[in-house]
Amino acid sequence: MKHSDHVHAVAQHMSAAASSLVAASWRRCLTVHGLSPEEGRSPLRLSQQEFRAAREKSGYLIEEAQGELDRLFLTVGKAGCCLLLTDENGVALERRGASGDDRDFRELGLWSGTVWSEASVGTNGIGTAIADERAVVIQRDQHFLSCNTGLSCATAPIRDHLGRVAAAIDISTCRDDAGEMAVLLLSQAVRDAAARIEANLFRRAFSGARILLVQADGKSSPALLAIDRDDLVLGATRAARLQLNLDDRRIAGGVPAADLLHEGPAGQGEDLLDAERAALRRVLSRSNGNVSLAADTLGISRATLYRKMKKLSVN
Repeated sequence: MKHSDHVHAVAQHMSAAASSLVAASWRRCLTVHGLSPEEGRSPLRLSQQEFRAAREKSGYLIEEAQGELDRLFLTVGKAGCCLLLTDENGVALERRGASGDDRDFRELGLWSGTVWSEASVGTNGIGTAIADERAVVIQRDQHFLSCNTGLSCATAPIRDHLGRVAAAIDISTCRDDAGEMAVLLLSQAVRDAAARIEANLFRRAFSGARILLVQADGKSSPALLAIDRDDLVLGATRAARLQLNLDDRRIAGGVPAADLLHEGPAGQGEDLLDAERAALRRVLSRSNGNVSLAADTLGISRATLYRKMKKLSVN
């Protein structure tokens, strides 16, 4: 059976679309985007002005991702792989590839300024990862278009500091000997890189805050909280939101990190004592244990400071 016939046959069955990521994507391509698998489509290509505007809009993303792209390419570049960083619309903003492979990848459209959304080229690693908001592997004949069945792709979405999909990072290869195990290894590498970029974006967004790592078993994405000086949560990554049942409303309302992490004391009075004890210890630490200097800093007498130290069990 021809690839196009197979796509049509599978996509027409609702049960297949309900149980398979690829079948669901094929169905979207046919019914939502109006594509046909036998089309010889190339990805849309932005004009120079449009591409420049897309890069300017995502300048912060490109800056935070550069190091990870370079490190990842050092690992996979010699294996005949192409590396792309896209925005949330599938626009390829940054590319890494060996010069010897440039001609092949350029002909396939794996190049800066091209659009790899599902609406542009059907089921593919980038477009489907963005549409489904999860890491995907799309191998050869899992692509929607027959002209793309020589490709194997491993892609992971990248979320911003609010937990929204803001980008995708993709490794693609057109090597015939790219087996399932090799592509799975590429998938793990790309998910790890996406997680590090996501953490970079979160720390950038909350550069003045304290960042806490939340224990989140089984999560490949970073579970991070941004905390202000009063222990209130300023922000949380997607993984932390899921782990702690957080949303924008709860964060905006002000929730203590200690309560979320079940680290709070038994009563409100103890909260105040702990806060006073912590503040006193900080002042003493900054004065290198010099009680006179600490008392001057606090604007109280040495005798008062000694009484507070005794009351709060600060030595």
